[in-house]
Amino acid sequence: MKKLFATILTVATLAAGAAFAAGNGPIDTSAVRKDITATAAGKKFTIATVVKVDGIAWFDRMRDGIKQYKADTGHDTWMLGPSQADAAAQVQIIESLIAQGVDAICVVPFSVEAVEPVLKKARDRGIIVVAHEASNIKNVDFVLEAFDNKAYGAKLMEVLGKAMGGEGKYVATVGSLTSKSQNEWIDGGVEYQKAHFPKMQQVTTRLETYDDANTDYTKLKEVLTTYPDLKGVLGGPMPTSAGAGRLVAERGLNGKLFFAGTGLVSVAGQYLKNDNIQYIQFWDPAVAGYAMNVVATLALEKKGGEVKAGANLGLPGYTNLLAPVAGQPNLLYGAGWVGVTKANMGDYNF
Repeated sequence: MKKLFATILTVATLAAGAAFAAGNGPIDTSAVRKDITATAAGKKFTIATVVKVDGIAWFDRMRDGIKQYKADTGHDTWMLGPSQADAAAQVQIIESLIAQGVDAICVVPFSVEAVEPVLKKARDRGIIVVAHEASNIKNVDFVLEAFDNKAYGAKLMEVLGKAMGGEGKYVATVGSLTSKSQNEWIDGGVEYQKAHFPKMQQVTTRLETYDDANTDYTKLKEVLTTYPDLKGVLGGPMPTSAGAGRLVAERGLNGKLFFAGTGLVSVAGQYLKNDNIQYIQFWDPAVAGYAMNVVATLALEKKGGEVKAGANLGLPGYTNLLAPVAGQPNLLYGAGWVGVTKANMGDYNF
């Protein structure tokens, strides 16, 4: 069984990792167009990126990309977010940016519904808005997703289902029940499970964990008390990888409770190394942050018409944008994610 599972993980990792390569240092921007610099634009733009929560590894890495964009282009770019995942706090930050008169706002919403009114206000003031992880958002100029969300979730379930032997009880987590992209990942996973692993059973509604590893740990522990034969965790938010890993380690559940979900090596690496969890999946948030700022700059330069299906942003995973939703040409997808196991975790240490 262990040999079979190792083979499954290797195949999944190769398939996912082929999409694009990430690293823990500066991202490769050698192919990014040069006419987006402050010198070429003739103006230094102010672009703020507002994330769900500041101070966690995922968005620390996104800040790296935004800092690199500033260094590369000369535009005034920075990242900020609430200290805890809180929709109202995120709205307040955006209100403050509107009052400051920034040129553009890039946003990763905690709750799409909560930010819609304030983003409309921003656009009414002439501020360009670019969103990420928010495929259903309306009051934006562009939505830039890293990949098709349901396909991402289906891959997670493919790995988890095979690890579980195609049967048993599992639970799924999301940061928020209003986090559109994470819920689409879980939708894709559940659809894949029903089609390919009919003997598996989701035993609770989705656990809302507020992008906090301690909350993940606590809620998963509660589920395990109710369902001691729980066999799998499908993790939407990045911190679930740490919460699940901690629980498995403490309870000695290696080889009994399996995990597949979004994660980062800097957060979940110790649990991968110790075989507490088996597989994490992600896209490089530094590249996503850089890409949003490229799109915002093009829109500010009145070149937004060039950001469309087939566009090449010159960044790993964003070389041939897709617009697969009819009637929504400004909803654009990249093509790729990275799958990481114990075997290749050293290549993605951020």
